[in-house]
Amino acid sequence: MNKYIVSHPKILGGKPVVKGTRIPIDQILFLLKDGFTVDAINEQYPQLNKQTIERVIDEAAHVINSNAPQTV
Repeated sequence: MNKYIVSHPKILGGKPVVKGTRIPIDQILFLLKDGFTVDAINEQYPQLNKQTIERVIDEAAHVINSNAPQTV
């Protein structure tokens, strides 16, 4: 998947970022936790369009879910 989230050792020490930027994924997640809407995040980071922000959130959720322990 990872179309929107990338990690490279030379970019922010390997921290996951939005592809083509130096915007850390955890910063977007912290903004969501603090009650920011996609529109508000877009105001903070106008270089990201709303669709990209939504896809980043979806992709982060997918990564988290795919790494969750499987219960039987």
